[in-house]
Amino acid sequence: MALHDAAWYESMYNNRALVPDCGEYLQRWADDSAVVRRGQAGVLDLAYGPAASETLDIFPARGPQSNAGAPVLVFVHGGYWSALDKSDHSFVAPAFCQQGCCVVVVNYALCPGTASQPVSIPMILEQMERALAWVGENIARHGGDPARITVAGHSAGGQIAAMLLCTAGRDESSQSPVPRLRNALSISGVHDLEPLMHTPRYQSVLRLTPGQIQQASPARQPVPAQGELWCAAGGDESAEFLRQNQLMQAAWGTAIVPQTAALPGLHHFSILDTLATPGQALHDMALGLLRAPRVTSADARPHCLRQGSRS
Repeated sequence: MALHDAAWYESMYNNRALVPDCGEYLQRWADDSAVVRRGQAGVLDLAYGPAASETLDIFPARGPQSNAGAPVLVFVHGGYWSALDKSDHSFVAPAFCQQGCCVVVVNYALCPGTASQPVSIPMILEQMERALAWVGENIARHGGDPARITVAGHSAGGQIAAMLLCTAGRDESSQSPVPRLRNALSISGVHDLEPLMHTPRYQSVLRLTPGQIQQASPARQPVPAQGELWCAAGGDESAEFLRQNQLMQAAWGTAIVPQTAALPGLHHFSILDTLATPGQALHDMALGLLRAPRVTSADARPHCLRQGSRS
């Protein structure tokens, strides 16, 4: 049952209304990303699955780790699972590549899809599992270390990053098992999807069901047996996004979620700029995760099972 009316939920979750100049951020991200795609070495639009939306871009590390063994940052964009594209987010790569990291920026299908091919959040999670499996199998060819993968996601991508910490490491498919994932970073993530069901602007597109909310909300999943999730949000974000930022630590505990930072002076869009800016707190958080010890065979753990079945 909704605790507030529709107008309240809109006021909490409609970030484009909360940040009137958000269009300037989105345009600058796209412009800066176009410059990166033209000028920086990378391999674009590699297919990780059969669907047209299942593609990713790889930007190899620079410097001593440019040939092999670089930690890998897999970045998942936001847009409420219904907007934006990996090509708008290439701008996150250069600062990490210069620090000796390999960066992978991933695409996924957007809700609601079409009448003949509808798209749901659980379907997007399946795509992201395929993407992570592909990275685990192929990133060594691009100088990345498949045992040092960190997933970072912004907004909707934060939910995906947290969910991948649960599903990574399972061996349901002998052909393409999702590799163990040591670390994940959720940036302004939505960790319990139920409020979106009461937000008309997004529910009309996402078409969430109670079963999907249970299945795809990280805060409703069992605690992973291993790994760390770090969460960050802008200190100037809505009260609901600040609550969502704290939610994973409350759900999984400080051993799994040791950091939940509210970064002063930042809102839902400006926070992503700081991920791509050396010396900023969020950039340093990501580097801390990327430089964590390498995953070895001794790190095997039981995977975190989701509740419910996909729909």
